[in-house]
Amino acid sequence: MRANFRTLRQRAGPDCEIAGVVKADAYGMGSRRVAAALADAGCGTFFVATPDEGAVVRSVVPDAPIHVLTGGADLPADSDLIPVLNHPGETECRQATAVRADRTLTAAVHVDTGMNRLGYEPADWRAFCAEPDLRSGLDIGIVMSHLAVAELPDHPLNAAQLARFEAARKLAPFVARASLANSSGIWLPAAFRFDLARAGAALFGINPTPAHPNPMGAVARLVGRVLQVRSVDRGEGVGYGHAWVSPNARRIATVSAGYADGYPRHLGNTGRVAIGGHVAPVVGRISMDLVTVDVSGVPDHVARPGTLAELLGDLVPVDDVAARGGTIGYEILARLGSRVPRLYVD
Repeated sequence: MRANFRTLRQRAGPDCEIAGVVKADAYGMGSRRVAAALADAGCGTFFVATPDEGAVVRSVVPDAPIHVLTGGADLPADSDLIPVLNHPGETECRQATAVRADRTLTAAVHVDTGMNRLGYEPADWRAFCAEPDLRSGLDIGIVMSHLAVAELPDHPLNAAQLARFEAARKLAPFVARASLANSSGIWLPAAFRFDLARAGAALFGINPTPAHPNPMGAVARLVGRVLQVRSVDRGEGVGYGHAWVSPNARRIATVSAGYADGYPRHLGNTGRVAIGGHVAPVVGRISMDLVTVDVSGVPDHVARPGTLAELLGDLVPVDDVAARGGTIGYEILARLGSRVPRLYVD
């Protein structure tokens, strides 16, 4: 993960800071350990989704700015978290807190440029910039927006969002810094990077350039153990509903992982598992605690009880697992179950 941070920093160049997005428990990796490691690697700014997440990160990163993307408008004045304000109502809430505290409070502001999800709408943003009373009591450190299709570099919306953000930025000379790029945005032309880029998925090994080889290193490895290996004859079914029926004599390994651990149920009959360097297909439905794998092509001395089976890792990359499960790598990582022990290799 530290290497991925360095790769992103090199790509962004010296004039663009890379901030670490560690929301959703750092994409399921454990926000305390991840934030501490990123800070050690030189990451000086963080983003989280909620105030509760921010408090966890603050416990290991005592000094860095931590921005709360949602739900932070009513943070108390003495909070050491920075809210991102998404509409005038949130700004008014923050201003009211500043009045009660009788001091200026720090905030960031999100401007919508085409995602149509969160952020100031154009008319409200123009008023915010033109009328000082609408921002009184606030020190706006960052104006930001979010790219909707950055992973598709030729999509015309990228250029449209860039133009809209540049126009929005010009209206706010009172804001010191600007941020538009997410992980994939860092790989767009330099004009998208501005002062700060918010790196999330790429830090955790998800490919920010899906049309090209992944420039990031794998971070997560999910393993279970082979619990049992059995032989099944032609015509025998495996698992609930007998959703897979053996076409001939096969060997089936049962692995200790399931959808309760975050391994998607949609990977039944489509997933792949690596055992001893051999990639074998998932057969049958994914159970709550178990996965069944056709290990007929794996040597008997490898596929045996006690052997580790890799459900996510170098031979089964997160983006491939996601594609087979009809989802994205973000969801695969973020849904890894709480009962899965996290072992950190430093």
